[in-house]
Amino acid sequence: MSSTYKGFRFPREIISHCVWLYDRFTLSFREIELLMAERGIAVSYETIRTWCARFGPEYARRLRQIATPAWR
Repeated sequence: MSSTYKGFRFPREIISHCVWLYDRFTLSFREIELLMAERGIAVSYETIRTWCARFGPEYARRLRQIATPAWR
């Protein structure tokens, strides 16, 4: 999975956290940008939007699998 993140400026932990915030909660890209800034990470909302477009579908699919009850 690390090859998926090759060539990106930020580590995969930051990318995945931003995408997770967007997919899990109803936050805008600018709100996520502010949350990251509070943690000392300077990343633009446009970069977060790009990450969500690229990695979001896979993260969302995994979140749905986790949220699906076993009895279903």
